[in-house]
Amino acid sequence: MLEKSKHTSGSGNKTGSKCMKIRAHHLCCIQGFQGYGYSSAFVANMRTVISDIKAFPSRPIELVSECDVICISCPSERECSTQKSVNSHRIKNMDLVVMEKLKIEEGTVMEANEAFRLINSKLHNAPDIEDICETCKWRQKCLWYIQAER
Repeated sequence: MLEKSKHTSGSGNKTGSKCMKIRAHHLCCIQGFQGYGYSSAFVANMRTVISDIKAFPSRPIELVSECDVICISCPSERECSTQKSVNSHRIKNMDLVVMEKLKIEEGTVMEANEAFRLINSKLHNAPDIEDICETCKWRQKCLWYIQAER
């Protein structure tokens, strides 16, 4: 059974900002990012998102299977946002697999640090990792994938 939680940060949240939408599979990508990307704008945006999450680990994030704050700088964002391409369906499937394995529903809101704890505690065997990352073109450069593969 999937759980939908609304674990939003309480008064202890020092982010001073609203909830950030993050694709479920990006929880893996954020941890494995080494500076590679589709373009310099994409890399800069990814670094900004990662820095923000590191600075405010209690920031609430909403887990989604659609374009998020990372996708906005992707050259394929327009194609992705229309959900009409084979690539957008493949990527959406990665998100859905992550949510299924974590037993959470799309739209679940939780603190970023809790989301990373959850993904790292539940997704640590090779079959789970392959189910998510098997079609990712970045997997051989992704530290999360390389570490989890062992």
